[in-house]
Amino acid sequence: MSLLAVAETAGGVLERSNVPDSDTWDLGRLYESEESWEQDFERYQKTFPKYADFKGRLQEEGILQECLEFDRTCDLLVEKLYHYASLKTSEDASNTDNLKREGRLQQALSRASEISAYLTPEIQAASNEVYQQWLSDPELGEWKVWLEKLRRYQPHVLSEAEERVLAMAALPLAAAEDSFSQLNNVDLRFGSLEDENGNEVALSHGAFSSFLVKEDPKLRQAAFKQYYKEFEEHQYTIASTLSHSVKADVFYARIRNYPSAREKSLFADNVPVEVYDSLIQTVRSNIDAVSEYYQLRRELLGVDQLHFYDTYVPLVKDHRPMTSFDDACNLVLEAAGPLGGAYVDTLRSGFESRWVDRYETKGKRSGAFSSSSYGNPPYILMNYKEDVFSDVYTLAHEAGHSMHSWYSQKEQPYQYYQYPIFLAEVASTFNEELLTHYLLENNDDPKMRAYIINRQIDDIRATLIRQTMFAEFEMKIHAAEESGDALTLDSFTEIYRDLLQAYHGPELILDDVLALECLRIPHFYHAFYVYKYATGISAAIALSEKVIAGEASAGEKYQAFLNSGGSRYPLETLQLAGVDLTESGPVQAALDLFRRRVGELRELLA
Repeated sequence: MSLLAVAETAGGVLERSNVPDSDTWDLGRLYESEESWEQDFERYQKTFPKYADFKGRLQEEGILQECLEFDRTCDLLVEKLYHYASLKTSEDASNTDNLKREGRLQQALSRASEISAYLTPEIQAASNEVYQQWLSDPELGEWKVWLEKLRRYQPHVLSEAEERVLAMAALPLAAAEDSFSQLNNVDLRFGSLEDENGNEVALSHGAFSSFLVKEDPKLRQAAFKQYYKEFEEHQYTIASTLSHSVKADVFYARIRNYPSAREKSLFADNVPVEVYDSLIQTVRSNIDAVSEYYQLRRELLGVDQLHFYDTYVPLVKDHRPMTSFDDACNLVLEAAGPLGGAYVDTLRSGFESRWVDRYETKGKRSGAFSSSSYGNPPYILMNYKEDVFSDVYTLAHEAGHSMHSWYSQKEQPYQYYQYPIFLAEVASTFNEELLTHYLLENNDDPKMRAYIINRQIDDIRATLIRQTMFAEFEMKIHAAEESGDALTLDSFTEIYRDLLQAYHGPELILDDVLALECLRIPHFYHAFYVYKYATGISAAIALSEKVIAGEASAGEKYQAFLNSGGSRYPLETLQLAGVDLTESGPVQAALDLFRRRVGELRELLA
């Protein structure tokens, strides 16, 4: 029995000290030791005060280029420092040394932001004549796109003094997210449950997903009630943190002269609000397909009423594959075949050289993510469960992010390598679509095909339909704050309950406690992020179908997409790759696929 299985059988969550190094990420490729990190941190503290040397001089000959080069040097250093510090905190948020390290760095970043607060306002204050001279200066050629993008922000940049105050206020204004993170990842205690084998299992964020796919409906219901009981006991505190996070979003939007918090968020990607609105309208107009699926699910599960805790268990009882982490890696690599040998070999090397932190441990951040810094490995955090087949898809998803980072670093200079989240969700979901195609192509067993199709249906439901519901929730709660309405526990749950009814239709029974789900979503502390999952899966489905079908130049266009980083605005990048999200077509096509797959599933399981 594996170490992971032993820990789970014993009813506990692994202590990190008991996990083999081979199952953890190798942060030694960032810093060989914590002492090495301290040396770089000291170097950063000595370096960033030199920002003051350029103040008031940016229009002198050659000074802007020198300043931008200095800024890049500082950014490269601090990005690496923060990459390591944040990953260590993600390993164990209860470790005070990790928290102190990240806190010290945040304090240094705050001071650096204060000293450099003049930079953007001084660039923006330049006359159009001077700005054009900068844009035509060959010495500033590699900064041209950066300067053009920066100029867009001119109406939203404040005076030097105001920018300095905002920089100083950044940490206090982030307190709501920090408090929620500590409560959610460390302080919440969900107790334990007896599983179907009579073993006492600690209920955690990761274990909750395992219980939701259990065959026994009573076990699913018990996990659901016990999990949400903890949120119910802290509901007023969490409602307060979410309220203050929304207030901070609205404050930033108003102080920077944006019409709304939503428009401020969309501005960086140059995405019109019509794209956001169209997404919501298109999904809402297809909710009947969700009701049809829930009706099928209720029938196949043999329950009189379908509850939320019945919506994740696979419908094919004979196919619950226990998949080891190594087997998951092999599946992801084989599925990536249409992207070419270079892509597959690079990803395989990453898996073998410990890009991935595999399993849930005490104090570890919940969920999964990919994190990178320029010139360094793109690391992946997982909380992998062998009995949750969706975790194979999570690995494919995060591997898509990591390979996007790998190629953008390889092909772009530092100032353009960071692709926006809008594009990130395309690359990650694209890999999930390749995995589904591979599994369907290599399985003739009708039951296994039904299992995979069921998985794709649930993926579209979770990523396109559910995330659009989240997006509408964010839109409504920010609009309420902007109109002067009080954001309380009651207002959050009332808005969320109405959306649950609208997006799930009449086939799903909504337990009262489910309205508290809005209090447990970490993404709500990064407002107007989740809609990009929905647009991302829509674009990914369209692009993957082109590549899988062998459409002329589709593979080359997708590789160019991965290479592009943040060198263009995302809608333009996707249009060049072959998808236009300014139209409703890609979203509707994804929903049509959902509807088609529901019909196929009904036929396979008839």
